[in-house]
Amino acid sequence: MCGLAGFLRTSTTPNRDAHRQWLEHMGQAIVHRGPDAGGTYQNDEIGLVHRRLSILDLSEAGNQPMASPSGRYLIVYNGEIYNYRSIRAELEAEGYRFTTGTDTEVLLALYEHKGQRCLDDLNGMFAFAIWDTRSKELFLARDRLGKKPLYYYQADGQFAFASEIKALSALPFLKKDIRPDAIKDFFAYQYIPDPKTIYRSVHKLSPGHWLKTDGIRTEIGQYWDLSFADPSTASPDELEAGLYDLIDDAVRLRMISDVPLGAFLSGGVDSSAVVGLMAGHSSQPVTTCAIGFDSKRFDEVAWAKKVAGLFDTNHHEFTVRENVPGSLTDIARYFDEPFADPSFVPTFFVSQLARQKVTVALAGDGGDENFAGYSKYHTDSIENRLRNLFPAALRRRFFPPLAQLAGGINSPLSRRANSLLNTLAMEPDQGFFTSNCFFRPSLWNDLVHGELKRETDDYDPADITRQHYRNADTDDHLAKILYTDIKTYLPGDILVKVDRMSMANSLETRAPLLDYRVVEYAANIPSAMKLNGREKKYILKKAFEKMLPEEVLYRKKMGFSVPLAQWLRHELFELADGVFATDEGGLAQCFDMNKVRRLWKNHQHGRDENTQELWSMVAFELWWRAYHS
Repeated sequence: MCGLAGFLRTSTTPNRDAHRQWLEHMGQAIVHRGPDAGGTYQNDEIGLVHRRLSILDLSEAGNQPMASPSGRYLIVYNGEIYNYRSIRAELEAEGYRFTTGTDTEVLLALYEHKGQRCLDDLNGMFAFAIWDTRSKELFLARDRLGKKPLYYYQADGQFAFASEIKALSALPFLKKDIRPDAIKDFFAYQYIPDPKTIYRSVHKLSPGHWLKTDGIRTEIGQYWDLSFADPSTASPDELEAGLYDLIDDAVRLRMISDVPLGAFLSGGVDSSAVVGLMAGHSSQPVTTCAIGFDSKRFDEVAWAKKVAGLFDTNHHEFTVRENVPGSLTDIARYFDEPFADPSFVPTFFVSQLARQKVTVALAGDGGDENFAGYSKYHTDSIENRLRNLFPAALRRRFFPPLAQLAGGINSPLSRRANSLLNTLAMEPDQGFFTSNCFFRPSLWNDLVHGELKRETDDYDPADITRQHYRNADTDDHLAKILYTDIKTYLPGDILVKVDRMSMANSLETRAPLLDYRVVEYAANIPSAMKLNGREKKYILKKAFEKMLPEEVLYRKKMGFSVPLAQWLRHELFELADGVFATDEGGLAQCFDMNKVRRLWKNHQHGRDENTQELWSMVAFELWWRAYHS
């Protein structure tokens, strides 16, 4: 895995010596993504920098920037093309000759052969930039699902790009004007959905998209989307067999490596299936790593150990205890913008553990989004069935006042009734957003103040969810919310978390369940075979019944959760209390801190209904202190 960055030179930028320093600073900012080698290129039009984590062909011949044999194209690339060997064979049949064993050289040749149509042939995770020395155009592209990050800056005639915002921050012309609606998005979603970032002039290139620019004219296009329009009519047995074989092939492809390789193992269905398939393709014991907590409610290491024993893996464990507060500030810096999924903490530590043993780790990410594995999907199905029992006009007229009555009673049951009645009054897309919003609009309206309040009063973060929900090419409700999560939660939260925390430890992670062939296959499986009554990921579990024991397949899902309420009262109390005690900093510019402190006091007295909101405020302030204090 690697890091890349660069900028287009303009008449307003200084001389080459200054540019060389810019490139060095950009590369140094992302050295954790590629500690093995670094390289730069610059001419009168462009500057490119690359940091390399060597995975294939460890020789210097694989270093970047890499030029095509003709010299016309130069590439900086982050990722892995898993089918590069078959592409290479096809290109060799066309007369191409290769001098390295890298997928970088194959990707560059494929682009020279097909241009942007090369994207249709790639099976992998990638973000890359190719400079055309003849047309003086820069081409950027990002993989279908957004496993690898790619940011770009465009303002006042300047254009730059990078794997992480911190590399862009090394440029003296970068403007860091904060985007108010992105702050509101962050508190609603706990991350900032693409293509936005926290800054007005910095953008994410969305998954499945390409960008072409000469520095003046910029064109963006989409080359891939996920379709749910054609549910399969195959029998359950046929679908299960096809799914098993496809995931098995995805695992096989992701075991190609010239460096030590292992896997994350939680003991859940997804990671256990990946490890089991890896064991079938390996002549040596698979190296597995698991993370635990000093809390039985959240600790899954016993299940991971059971699966490790089943496949005779070389197993390693780490328990998150007192190491949280001392590490949190440093870990949070890797995100560059506000990010509040608390599972980034164990993800960092399991990546740190894995990196001591391997350079590449396979993971089970993607199973929940593809096969309806989260509890929220079952909850939503109940709400939607209830919603369909009542005419829309009746729901809109009578449920909100009933919700208000329930909300006036201070008890957990009445709070749940208030939430349910409000949700049932809404349309399905709005209901899904509201049920899964991490910062209640009523609380936001009570806390927000000043310029942020004025600038965001007319903005609703739910617009993002509604737009994706309506873009799905199906009338099936579950399919529409899976599509929405694959377009938002997966690339904005899950894949950001895994990329930043693994790259912070110079570890490459690969996700077989996010092979685009698996994702497309899953999209064609009828929803009833994903969420079957109360059983989540039904078809995935059926497909692996011959490999995994029933107690692993059908145990209650714990997820990669953390004891957040406990942390805020104990391990993280001092840090959080310091955040809430001051009227200085970024949080105080957003919220009325006297009201925030009342919420914090209630939490210390055992009221947990605002745990996630308080945590997100801590996360926001940690980001602010790292980048704006």
